[in-house]
Amino acid sequence: MLRRFLLALASLSMLAAGLNGDASAQGLFGAPPPKASSGDNTSPPAVDTAPPAATAPESKPDEPAPAAPVLPGSPTAVVKPFYEHLGLELDPAQRKNFIDPAKTVLDKSDALRASGQGECLDPNMALDNADYDKLAIDRSLRTIEAVNGDQAKVVVAFVVEGHQHRLEWKLKKVGGGWKVSDLLSVTGEWALSQYQCE
Repeated sequence: MLRRFLLALASLSMLAAGLNGDASAQGLFGAPPPKASSGDNTSPPAVDTAPPAATAPESKPDEPAPAAPVLPGSPTAVVKPFYEHLGLELDPAQRKNFIDPAKTVLDKSDALRASGQGECLDPNMALDNADYDKLAIDRSLRTIEAVNGDQAKVVVAFVVEGHQHRLEWKLKKVGGGWKVSDLLSVTGEWALSQYQCE
């Protein structure tokens, strides 16, 4: 057994040293060089003596592609103002943009606030209750819209202080316009329609 091993090792050493010039050694230690175009197969293989090419400096990561323009009257156009003005969802003047079940919860929240018994909803629900950092939100805000007949979803994602937030706005088409029926936080696992403001 030892003798076979030593013979195999000796054969391998001869192949590696190139004593027999056989192409099988090249197969063991790398890809064979390309064949010469002149048809002369007896010439020794070419050896690359050029210094390694300098690597290109690392480039900056690509900036995200600019967002597609928001079409007037689209579901995204209804949602976008809530990211331009903090607490807009709690403004009674904006109630025209909501339908049930969201509208009922917001109306009950208004009534509770008016009674002096306190607040039911966080003033920055559209921000997934994150700290308001308009610059960070403006830089990272991304929206995806999906329309299916008279229903639509707008998924909003942004990053504040290194934390990713993702919300889903549900909308329905009513009288030719889109209205918000619910707001869900994918990251916070809550939904506006689940609040009991009583």
